[in-house]
Amino acid sequence: MRAYNFCAGPAALPQAVLEQAQAELVDYQGKGLSVMEMSHRSNDYVAIAEQAEQDLRDLMQIPSNYKVLFLQGGASQQFAMIPMNLLRGKTSADYVNTGMWSDKAIKEAKKFCQVNVVASDEANNFKAVPAFESWQRNKDAAYLHYTPNETIHGVQFDFIPEVGDVPLVADYSSIILAEPLDVSKFGLIYAGAQKNIGPAGLVVVIVREDLLGQTLKGTPTMLDYKIHADNGSMYNTPSTYAWYLSGLVFKWLKQQGGLQKMAQINHRKAAKLYAAIDGSGGFYSNPVAIANRSIMNIPFVLANSSLDKTFLKEAEANQLLNLAGHRSVGGMRASIYNAVPEEGVDALVSFMQDFAKRNG
Repeated sequence: MRAYNFCAGPAALPQAVLEQAQAELVDYQGKGLSVMEMSHRSNDYVAIAEQAEQDLRDLMQIPSNYKVLFLQGGASQQFAMIPMNLLRGKTSADYVNTGMWSDKAIKEAKKFCQVNVVASDEANNFKAVPAFESWQRNKDAAYLHYTPNETIHGVQFDFIPEVGDVPLVADYSSIILAEPLDVSKFGLIYAGAQKNIGPAGLVVVIVREDLLGQTLKGTPTMLDYKIHADNGSMYNTPSTYAWYLSGLVFKWLKQQGGLQKMAQINHRKAAKLYAAIDGSGGFYSNPVAIANRSIMNIPFVLANSSLDKTFLKEAEANQLLNLAGHRSVGGMRASIYNAVPEEGVDALVSFMQDFAKRNG
């Protein structure tokens, strides 16, 4: 029996995907070699790559005037690529600060432009999304960047900002494919693969075509979105195996009924876990404003922190893995991405309730 993996990333992958990859590892569909050994220029691999992109387009209903890029460097490299590509002659950009990842994006963008932090919840230790009416936006901003779901603090936006003609840029790393999304509202969406897409080594970028081709002077070739778009994400050798595995995940999501179905399951999983936390009589608690509670990353603390190590040790003995909170905040965190089955959440809830009874 496989354990239930609640890691924030690299995260759980669907067992069916792992089993298919295992079956095809040495000999892909009778070709006599592994996908890992294929030339990325071969007809067989190009077919894999094109099918993965089409399945992602189908799942997210991505409009035809958007390019889908499968790149390397993770979401963290996008923190620099975004201003390099999207300033387009302007000198400032708007950013919202709702946690560690948006803060990292802000610090990187400051190397390339003036950053206007339109709103921040840092003074409140990142427990909520600042009300949209309070944002101090710059009408001349090249774009507005935000992080819809903060993996570490478990803060999720309950709205998509309406910013008019200013391109909206979003780091969807930890919540992409968790529920339907209107891509047309965005100028650019990016997501590190290792949470809800596939294995580490890949980042997906979905960018509107009219934003391409106006990079900062001196932008390296490998950091130019248009170069990657014009070359089908194969200007250099891509992360071929991670791309293949991500394609298997997209197929699996289609088989599950698509993003509408996944949204129902994800909201149900999150509701069960929050109910266990809120119903524990204070033994467990979650600090995030209810309207902004993440459905993917659920942090919680024990009232008696001296029990933390015991909780983690017993959880692991029950095959409930990677529940320690991020080192910057401590406590616990359960990341319940698409590939974490509902029975895994049920097992965690049962363990939490039993642990509270024995230690309360």
